[in-house]
This record gives sequence, C-alpha cells and structure tokens, in this order.
Amino acid sequence: MPHTASRYLAEGPRVGIRHFTYGDGAEFTARARESKALHHPWLFPPDTANAYTAYAGRLIEDPTKAGFLVCEKDDGAIAGFININNIVEGGFQCGALGYGVFAHAVGRGLMREGLKLVVGHAFGPMRLHRLEINAQPGNTASIALARSCGFRLEGFSPNMLFIDGAWRDHERWAITVEMTG
Repeated sequence: MPHTASRYLAEGPRVGIRHFTYGDGAEFTARARESKALHHPWLFPPDTANAYTAYAGRLIEDPTKAGFLVCEKDDGAIAGFININNIVEGGFQCGALGYGVFAHAVGRGLMREGLKLVVGHAFGPMRLHRLEINAQPGNTASIALARSCGFRLEGFSPNMLFIDGAWRDHERWAITVEMTG
C-alpha cells in the first residue's frame, strides 16, 4: 500500500493539528455558536461567515500569526483551536498563545494533546524559543491546561487585555524549549 502524506502538521494518538483554511468557516462558526456559553466571558471566537473570513485571513496571511485547528483523527471534526500571535523573531523567538475548545470536546483531553503538538511544532519547525499564555485568573480551565502542558507561572499583569468591554487582569504563563527536555 503506498504511503500517503498526512493532512496534519503533527499527530498524537487522538488528534492532529493543521492550519486554518477559509473552507473551515462553516464548521468553525457552527462550533463557536454551540460553545458561546462555555466561552463567555473569556473568549469570543468568530461565529459568522464574515467574521470567520476576516479572522482566518489574519491567521493565514500575517507572518506574525500562526493558527492551528485541533482535529479529531477519527472523523476530522474540529475540537478546538490554538493560535500563536505576536510572533517575534531575531533574538526573542517568541509567540503568545491563545486557545479555545469547543463544547463537544470539553473534558476529553483533546486540547491537552493538541497544545503539546503545537508546542512541539513551534519549538521544532517554527524554531521558536519561548511561548507565552496570558489567562484571566478566574479562567481555571485555561490555567489548568497551561499547567498540565508544562507552562510555568511567571507573573501577574493588572489590566492587561481589553476583553468583553473592560481591561482584564491576567496571569502570565510561559514555556521555553529547554523546559520541554
């Protein structure tokens, strides 16, 4: 049987990660609408076709961003997304992670597997040295995911990001390539 290339950039036992495409809009926005209660007040992923096109376009076309869909390997369903924003090269080699799981995938460990794949991809082919996560202190699920994937708490930033109509405090979590062994 001939070998066929995987559609994923990296694969684990249950998920694979791949880049966003414009063609993912219908599934992504449907999942975002189904997950509104889960995401509020932390996250507001695009839930309309026009909003998705603009969002995906930034991730696809802007070299300071990289967007990854976490997909279930058995059926290809999108379980969540992980974006690396504010990628800085040169002496910094760093990016800031943002992520979200969709309601149907909550509590199944798929995002943990996906985040580990994204970290490996970032420290491998992307040649980054450091990744950061900024999470609101009350977002216990996001903080638990960061901690479970080896990120360390580095500090607290009051009024760091403007989310849902107000400046929000954030904990700063980070991991470097040396921490992944």
